[in-house]
Amino acid sequence: MDNSITVYILSDSIGETGEQVARAAISQFNPEKYDIRRFPYITEKNQIVEVFQEAENENSIIIYTMVIRELRNFIIQMGSDLNIPVVDLMTPALDALENVLGYEPKRESGLIGKLDEKYFKKVEAVEFAVKYDDGKDTRGIKKADIVLVGVSRTSKTPLSMYLAHKHFKVANVPLVPEVPAPYEIFAKDVKRVFGLIANPFKLNEIRQERLKSLGLSNNANYASLDRIKLELEYSQEIMKKLNCTVIDVSNKAVEETAGIVLEHMKRNFGDEI
Repeated sequence: MDNSITVYILSDSIGETGEQVARAAISQFNPEKYDIRRFPYITEKNQIVEVFQEAENENSIIIYTMVIRELRNFIIQMGSDLNIPVVDLMTPALDALENVLGYEPKRESGLIGKLDEKYFKKVEAVEFAVKYDDGKDTRGIKKADIVLVGVSRTSKTPLSMYLAHKHFKVANVPLVPEVPAPYEIFAKDVKRVFGLIANPFKLNEIRQERLKSLGLSNNANYASLDRIKLELEYSQEIMKKLNCTVIDVSNKAVEETAGIVLEHMKRNFGDEI
């Protein structure tokens, strides 16, 4: 008896799932010789015919992950005609999910790749937000999808992270009277720049709590009302020069502020975002 086998993997996506299953199954038999041949992105019947023509000359089986019903049925028919075993990895899972959920699957190929792409895009955006947080590196302004400017404790960092989870690369820049605003923000497309302001009394409360959490005296200049008013006046002068969208975050949750930003982005950039 021939103790060698060739396993053909057919997929309308990359075929990684089929190959992993094939390797796991083969490891339970330890044949003298085996070969796994992956054929990704199958979209036409003639591609399937070519694989079967190769497979019929060998001791082989065909494992497939196809969501397109017509191609799946064609593989079943060819397997039957040529007496080559075929293994459908997707249909049992799809049928079970359909029975439980009560509606049909999309039957679109490559969706898991799109999900992976979205995931990595989100990770990249989060890393960007961390790297260019609080004006650490003003070079991020040029690369950013969105730039947030404002005085300390106007929720720039949490808003940056929230928007990063929506796949936007966000840089945020603190505005301090003693430090000139970076020239990069004046060169940025104003539709991508958002100024954050807040009620001075609200900021006073937030900053005092911040100082307490750090074990510092809440009488520090950082939390004084006069200092906060000075900073806000300066920040509003910068925002006026920028002519950017200004959002008062005093009584807004981060999600609400993010909603305003996203609405502006959609209105100005539409499908580009």
